Formats: sequence, C-alpha cells, structure tokens
Amino acid sequence: MASVDTISNMLTSIRNANKALKEQTDIPYSWLSYEILKIIQKEGYIKNFKRIDDRKKGVIRIYLKYINKERAISGIKSVSTPGFRIYKGAKELPRVLEGYGVSIISTSKGLLTDKDARKQNVGGEVICNIW
Repeated sequence: MASVDTISNMLTSIRNANKALKEQTDIPYSWLSYEILKIIQKEGYIKNFKRIDDRKKGVIRIYLKYINKERAISGIKSVSTPGFRIYKGAKELPRVLEGYGVSIISTSKGLLTDKDARKQNVGGEVICNIW
C-alpha cells in the first residue's frame, strides 16, 4: 500500500540522506514537493534539485549541502499530516529556534516561509520546520 503523506516521505528521505552524509537523494515528483524544495534551496539548506523524467514516473534529485563537511540541515520535521492539519494565524506562526530555522507555511498567497507570511500578515497550514 502506497503512503499518502508525500511531504513526510520527502522530509524523511532528506533526513536519512543527510545523516548518512550522502551527496544526493531521489524522491517521487509532486508539485508540492517541488515548491517546498524551492523554498528550502532559497533558504540555503540544499545545493540544488532537478526533475528527472524516469520513464513515466517523475523523480526529483536533491543535491544536499555540506559546509566544511558539516551538515547544512541540523533537523527537519513535518508538522501537518493528512489526518491532523495544523493551522496558525499570522500572529501565531511558529519561530523555529528563535528565528534561526524556517517554518514553511501554505497560505492563500502560496507557499511562504514564516518570516514572509508574517510580513504579508497571512496565516495558513504549517507544513514543516527546518533548521
């Protein structure tokens, strides 16, 4: 039986590859995963990622980032799940490690970091935290 929570699967794949000091990892393609990876790359936690068409199935290859052989990602955690969604207002958005980490929020204006969502005064579903 296939898993429904593609976001948690993606985050687990990144977490496991990061702990094993792998240079890259592959995950199944989904639009939401691709958009989340754009934010993670913009924030400087991964080097790069690209979509690879492997026959009919799409795959995203993620290139992990290490600084002086130290992991750029200390931790990554899924917050909302398909069975238990977590919504927060603009004033209630979480601060990950007092602002050193990033929370990714699904808002009416698209996917935003917690800092951008506060600036635009919008709340939404808390997808994941990364630090």
